[in-house]
Amino acid sequence: MKPAETFEALPVIVLSAIGLLAAAFAPFLHIAPNRLLAGEAINPHPWLWIGAWFTVMACAVFGLPRHRAIAASLAWVAVVCLPLLAGLDAQRALVHATPSTRVQLGAGFWLMWLAAALLLLDRLRGVRVVVQVTAWLAALVLIMAQCATGMLDGLALLREWHAQRAPFAEALSAHLRLSAITLVLALLTGAPLGWWVWRRRRNDGLLVGVLAFLQTVPSLALFALLIGPFAWLARTWPALGSLGFGGTGGAPAVFALLLYALLPVVRYTAAGLDVVPADAREAARGLGMSRAQLLVRVQLPLGWPVLLAGLRVVAVQTIGLAAVAALIGAGGLGRFVFLGIGQGATDMVLLGTLAILVLALAVDLLFQGLLALTERHA
Repeated sequence: MKPAETFEALPVIVLSAIGLLAAAFAPFLHIAPNRLLAGEAINPHPWLWIGAWFTVMACAVFGLPRHRAIAASLAWVAVVCLPLLAGLDAQRALVHATPSTRVQLGAGFWLMWLAAALLLLDRLRGVRVVVQVTAWLAALVLIMAQCATGMLDGLALLREWHAQRAPFAEALSAHLRLSAITLVLALLTGAPLGWWVWRRRRNDGLLVGVLAFLQTVPSLALFALLIGPFAWLARTWPALGSLGFGGTGGAPAVFALLLYALLPVVRYTAAGLDVVPADAREAARGLGMSRAQLLVRVQLPLGWPVLLAGLRVVAVQTIGLAAVAALIGAGGLGRFVFLGIGQGATDMVLLGTLAILVLALAVDLLFQGLLALTERHA
């Protein structure tokens, strides 16, 4: 192969090798007597996945025509079919088992599913955003359909979800609420600050330096540091306490998430305003536009794609960081993560973690679609 072709095929070869090794040597499922024990490892159909990963690797190594499309198609099928086969295998394993028996997903499943997802991301790189969004949405819809029709009910992860359905819905609602409030406040606060930074040409000034320093503070430490000040505010002004302000809960969580979100919004706002050529600004001024009219009619429409890209980063970052908010009583999906760690229940940890990952992926796809619409109408 030529050097360029080798570089193009390298991610496929590496990810296929990971999937191949996982299919051959890592357990696909674990059958455990209850939700806390590890159980016995099983690998029902290794040759099926060994053949699939070998086919993907061969297409890349030998540079077969349309190997990019073949790899993307096989990766998409693996992302959708791996959970389905795991669910069917779990149902067969539970036929003669006791009610407390759990079938847990093993390392082989997770390594292959992650390799397939990364391979799909790599092969869709450079393709139109509409195709990328459609491929991932179709995969998510099919996996959700498997859950809804009961095909995956034999898996311990789905049994954990059925047992925790009401608390899970409440935690998901709290997680979305925290993330949405933070995103709105970050836009309302960070966009004017970004305009001020761009106006003063202070990209390395005190404000940006302070916001950059806050990014280095560990999230758990920042959440803990805010407990004292917010508790003092609630004691000093009881009216704030009646509104929900306190040392724990949603108020300090949103404030901490806002501090982390401000730097990307400020920088992307300044970058978006800087995208507008100086000639366009001078022409607008020559037409008699005021500073406010120039901002609203010229700079914001032209710089909006850059700002939207910043909001995409902030939204995904906030969804991940909001998991820590559960430690200070703000709720959210992190509750399942930390409860599962405390109880030694792997499936509960996975329930919260996977929900956060799916939520972040869905929000990312939403912003990708908005960016594509913005660029199309630009």
